[in-house]
Amino acid sequence: MTTLKEFEDALREQGMHMALAILQKLRDRDRTKRSVAPARRIAGRKMTPELARRILELHATTEMTQQEIAFQLGVNQGRVNEVIKRGKWLDDNPAAPEAVARDKAKARMADPSARKRAEKRDVRASASPDKKRPSPKTGSPAQLLLGDL
Repeated sequence: MTTLKEFEDALREQGMHMALAILQKLRDRDRTKRSVAPARRIAGRKMTPELARRILELHATTEMTQQEIAFQLGVNQGRVNEVIKRGKWLDDNPAAPEAVARDKAKARMADPSARKRAEKRDVRASASPDKKRPSPKTGSPAQLLLGDL
């Protein structure tokens, strides 16, 4: 497969200046239409009832996809789906399941001893010898199990 640079060089060697001019016009046209999109957010915005209402407003009034809404508002597409399908985050109730889960996750991240316990669990799990797989259960004589093959 030829690169664009090699193609241009071949056109120059053959003296095809009209083709090079057309190629340059196409390149200029593409440059004017090209937009520099902002980079994707690594950490999304905090979900608030106002942001949830904005998501619902965009979903109802535009034909934007969930991904487009998420990108425009700087949130995860999964969060947009939760708001649209399940009505999550619409109230500022600190006892709501999503708020409780968020607070627990923040507490785990802030607690250094929790990280150490998790690391110890991982080390123990990897150090334990492989457990013997249980023998396949026998069913009716006409039934084949994966373990039988």
